[in-house]
Amino acid sequence: MPVFVKKLLAWGSVAFLIYFMAFRPDGAAQMFKAVGAGLMAMAQGMGDFLTSLMT
Repeated sequence: MPVFVKKLLAWGSVAFLIYFMAFRPDGAAQMFKAVGAGLMAMAQGMGDFLTSLMT
């Protein structure tokens, strides 16, 4: 993928996040909570897996 396209997509994503947080703060907060909960669930699953390997 050309560098220009990567930069365009990156800046577009940043602009969308800023717009989303500015005009829909409740929706943005719920989205970030859901992403955080998903990451925590994955980390917990990985921890459980590693614990079961060691016992």
